[in-house]
Amino acid sequence: MLAVERRNMILEKLQDEKKVVVSELSALFEVSEETIRRDLDKLDREGLATKSYGGAILNENTSIDMPFNVRKKRNMRGKQVIAELVAGLIREGEHIIVDPSTTAVSIVKALKVRKRLTVITNSIEVLVELADVNGWDIISTGGTLRENYLALVGPKAMEGVSSFHADKVILSCKGIDMKKGITDANEMFSQVKQTMLKCAKKRILAVDYTKFDNVAFSRICELSAIDMVVTDIRPSEEWMNYFAEKGIECLYGKTDEDNSLCE
Repeated sequence: MLAVERRNMILEKLQDEKKVVVSELSALFEVSEETIRRDLDKLDREGLATKSYGGAILNENTSIDMPFNVRKKRNMRGKQVIAELVAGLIREGEHIIVDPSTTAVSIVKALKVRKRLTVITNSIEVLVELADVNGWDIISTGGTLRENYLALVGPKAMEGVSSFHADKVILSCKGIDMKKGITDANEMFSQVKQTMLKCAKKRILAVDYTKFDNVAFSRICELSAIDMVVTDIRPSEEWMNYFAEKGIECLYGKTDEDNSLCE
């Protein structure tokens, strides 16, 4: 097993259990405790975990974003619900822009029943997922590959997005807050998403229930820049009233009573 694979598995365990113990990880991965300590040192330096006596705890700061391969396993059921809802909004022949989120990968999987679409993306994972689809036009934005995120960012990615005019853009984010707006963990991601929002007629924010009332490091936009929010569980009455007041459509898959299904 490669060291990066082992560290991602440690992160997955941290996501589930919030803490890990060196001796237990050593036995689980059949490596020395010193190797595990070096793994935890690296995760600590990257801000993904905080070392503690004999182990580490998860860094739950919303400004820290986990690697793509770890994030894609979080709330998979919720992402499937969102994907089905968004797929119902897309028509044959449309041009859509999708971001490099794990939710976007679920959405394009749900869209594979369509015979003809044009997809513009800066997501390596989306490009791979759609590599075997016939009858579609799949367009990469270009840009600089961001390590561990399977995303293309930077000036070239922004320039690539700017050359198109799409019917719909579908974005996700790290946090959505009534006062602070829509935020992400990384400035480079936010910059590309800001460009995407300018290049489509309809702007859709696809986020699961865990993103509500969170504020991350980098601001993408005000909520007023979004036309529709698609989520897995019905937001609170405060949020529903807010959306109605701002003229933002909200599409959701479950009511509050079903919340336990996504825990």
